Amino acid sequence: MPSPISMRRSFPFAFCILHLASLSSCAPSSLDPNVITVAVRSGPTTLDPRQGNDESSQRVSQLIFNSIMEWGDDLRVHPALAERLENPDPLTYVAHLRRGIRFHDGHELTARDVVYTFAAFLDPAFVSPIKGAYSLLRGVTAIDDYTVRFTLAEPFAAFPIQLVLPPVVPYDSGDRMRAFPVGTGPYRFVRYDTDDRIVLAAFDGFWKGPPDNAGLIVKVIPDDTMRGLDLRKGATDLVVNDLPPDIVHQLTEDRSFRVEPSPGLDFSYIGFNMRDPVLADRRVRHAIGYAIDRDAIIKYMRRGLARPASGLLPEQAWAFEPDVHRFSYDPALAKRLLDEAGYRDPDGDGPRPRLHLSLKISTNEETRLQSTVAQENLRRVGIDLDLRSYEFATFYADVLKGNFQMFSLTWTGGSIVNPDILRRVFHSDQIPPLGFNRGYYRNPDVDRLLDLATQSTDEHERAQSYRQAQTLVAEDAPYIPIWNRTNVIVAQQSLDGLHVNAIGDFQALRDVKRK
Repeated sequence: MPSPISMRRSFPFAFCILHLASLSSCAPSSLDPNVITVAVRSGPTTLDPRQGNDESSQRVSQLIFNSIMEWGDDLRVHPALAERLENPDPLTYVAHLRRGIRFHDGHELTARDVVYTFAAFLDPAFVSPIKGAYSLLRGVTAIDDYTVRFTLAEPFAAFPIQLVLPPVVPYDSGDRMRAFPVGTGPYRFVRYDTDDRIVLAAFDGFWKGPPDNAGLIVKVIPDDTMRGLDLRKGATDLVVNDLPPDIVHQLTEDRSFRVEPSPGLDFSYIGFNMRDPVLADRRVRHAIGYAIDRDAIIKYMRRGLARPASGLLPEQAWAFEPDVHRFSYDPALAKRLLDEAGYRDPDGDGPRPRLHLSLKISTNEETRLQSTVAQENLRRVGIDLDLRSYEFATFYADVLKGNFQMFSLTWTGGSIVNPDILRRVFHSDQIPPLGFNRGYYRNPDVDRLLDLATQSTDEHERAQSYRQAQTLVAEDAPYIPIWNRTNVIVAQQSLDGLHVNAIGDFQALRDVKRK
């Protein structure tokens, strides 16, 4: 339920919320031809944008909220809620907010809301998977109603990128955002039928102009086949990056649908628990890297809708280093490395394995099939891989707790455009819950380079440090890179305004409309 403050501010909005049984005037109807239904594979783990780091939570957040800064098509950050961002000295950033921007409950966004949003990350009791991004933030204050000062503990040239997340929430909203989010974005929240659908209504007061549709229904359909069938029977209007390549291939040949591919960033990988005594040996990690046939996965499983990945940072990023260690498909080399590590073949061509490992994955069919290929690849070099599949929430909780030997996940584009993601994932002080170093990777030289990149204000120097760090990380192989995705929208022919940026975010859905 919305807060009493929100209800007092906008009685018509509160009236809609209190009468969800009769949504004809307050929310998009599933019978309204101007409402667009988009299917996704999983629901958000939270509706509070300060705490959601999974793809589904961030997608919903993109529709409801806005941030101080946002990603542009050039994969650089640009002002969003801020009209401009100044850096008067190395320890200070000043955001000048746009005037007249309204939250969905009617009140104007001011510096008080911004201060409230970011002050949470200074509270030791506040828990969030993105909290580590603000470890150098020492203070946030309102200079006046439309000006906010951010004070840092030390120079941090990547700080403007940290203003892309989190989106700004209303002052004093507390935990209410988890159940009923109120933002400034193109859509206002109506309801979430858990693990079924999220209903959003177009916000006519959106500061960039109202959406071209009346609203969105984000339908949660975990099963890949059912998601495709829902699209075929017309119950779903479009799917963005949430259909398996085989189904995309089938729909490409069906002229009833529009299929729009474009280069993407999403990064599929296998991660290791570096505390595990077997996987702590780099030779074992390299053996696994050489044993996996990426080209076959991309060609046959992904129908060519990907390209081989070399590391966490995508090639479109300004600090990307192309000259790093890359794994080719070389089973013979994998076997030699296992021999060197002391895991010799006990019976030649017999059935006994050299060693046993486990890989945790979600129940997503695409992930399961890809992991089955990896399982067979590893079997051929003598590694018995036990696949352990869980519902995403359970699986992800285990990953955050470090409760795994190996795991497979995909970083999504918006998360990895920023080269500071290298610090968040590979610096030794970014162990969860502060950061994303879920495998407990430690390398003092990588830490030093990432610290240099963080502290330098010279972009050339930062790029050099980031590139050297990528070289060392690739050699250490705490991740085995698999592929970078090709973005694909599959939609009904009746839709227009379809497009997706390299990040593949959902903000572009506001341009989708019926022909």
